Amino acid sequence: MTLPTFKRKANSKRHSVLGIGSVFFLLTLGLTVAFPLTLRAASPQTAPAQLKTALTRIDEVANKRQINELMQFYSPKFASADGLTRQDIQKALTQLWQRYQQLTYRTVLQSWRKERQATVAETTTYISGVQQVNGREFKLNSTVRSRQYFQGNKLIKQQVLSENTLLTSGAKPPTIDVKIPEKVNVGQTYNFDVIVKEPLQDDVLLGAAMEEQVRGNAYVQPGVYKLDALPAGGLFKLGKAPNKAGNYWISAIVIRADGMVMVTRRLQVVGNRAKPL
Repeated sequence: MTLPTFKRKANSKRHSVLGIGSVFFLLTLGLTVAFPLTLRAASPQTAPAQLKTALTRIDEVANKRQINELMQFYSPKFASADGLTRQDIQKALTQLWQRYQQLTYRTVLQSWRKERQATVAETTTYISGVQQVNGREFKLNSTVRSRQYFQGNKLIKQQVLSENTLLTSGAKPPTIDVKIPEKVNVGQTYNFDVIVKEPLQDDVLLGAAMEEQVRGNAYVQPGVYKLDALPAGGLFKLGKAPNKAGNYWISAIVIRADGMVMVTRRLQVVGNRAKPL
């Protein structure tokens, strides 16, 4: 993935944080519903009471950080579409819960269906959390849409369909409007705009954009941003998708004197690059 980056200036700063996409996906892994579905109803209104109870119970387990109870819902052969195994999830969630002192999970069932030997459930998960770093408070708000595959009462596979995550800090973090497609073809160019809604006035904005491929070993690794001045009131980038299909986190950070905001969206790169004649 190619994104234009800021040139390093003398007054530019490096800002290291845990990638938002990484935080977001790991949080949602704790909310997968492992329940033996037998009906073929597609609407959540037709879901059995036991399924709704299971959703509530899984939220409770995640909110209480009961990792052993949570991992009972995962098959030993579980594999996420992003390359995480059951062991990877347990280790990463344990580390993540040590960072975030407060986390709240809420999962909503959108639909469910039978597919061959598996039962598929699509859910939306809402996550909010607070982290204290060197006396500063960081607030996390995330929304993820995902698809889970079950056999019996065990989760065997999970695919994240979309992510939208905000991390804010300070008395008055910038309010932003983000424009980026959820899906592009291989090799396609696209716009990534992060626009600050408030008037600049005398404020000085710093910011940067970053991309990273979604992969197992990237979930708990900190990202480093090279900050530069944003005289236009936001970030305006032209990206180019790689020639190989896959999932990518596209992130941006905007900082001013009274606050900071970070945003991450998942970009799906699909299709095959046509071979030259």
